[in-house]
Amino acid sequence: MGFAHNNVLHNNHFRKDWQRRVRTWFDQPGRKLRRRTARKAKASTLGVRPLTLLRPAVRGQTVRYNRKVREGRGFTHAELKEAGIGRKEARGVGIVVDHRRRNLSEEGKKINVERLQAYKTRLIVFPRKASKPKKGDSTGDDLKAATTRLALALPESIPAEAPRKITSTERDFKAYKTLRTNRANARFEGVRKARAAKKEEEEANKKK
Repeated sequence: MGFAHNNVLHNNHFRKDWQRRVRTWFDQPGRKLRRRTARKAKASTLGVRPLTLLRPAVRGQTVRYNRKVREGRGFTHAELKEAGIGRKEARGVGIVVDHRRRNLSEEGKKINVERLQAYKTRLIVFPRKASKPKKGDSTGDDLKAATTRLALALPESIPAEAPRKITSTERDFKAYKTLRTNRANARFEGVRKARAAKKEEEEANKKK
């Protein structure tokens, strides 16, 4: 590349005092070890408490990710009510509650209710005073049962289905047409009801 015209040649000073501005990361291995020992110390103080809090199984957002099942923020009030667990009680036994979440399907609600019930059956609540157990505390042989600190596994996103032949009913079924018809019926339901009510009223007035 040549130079044209009577211009000043570039002489940029990019390497001025770079030592003062550089950020080093030489303490990273030491920090890693420190964090690990802190986690171990915390786990030992927790005793037999679960490593993580219980969260609901929810679907990922948007069409791209809704095949995937992941952990949600917290359980809804409806799910807790159906499982027979109070809101305050849930927080005390490691269940996260999310007052903003809503149940949009019975299937999703059922999965989370079953999840709560499974957790409840496995839960052992040690009383603060063995001589004076409070309401909800475990007693007797439950306190001697084997414990685990692992969280409940998420359910399968899509249950495996064995291969089978397509039936004649399934082959003849028009999925797109059915969806469009149902959508149209839902859309015009109010208009049709109003029209039918108006017609009945007119007929009633004629009879008078």
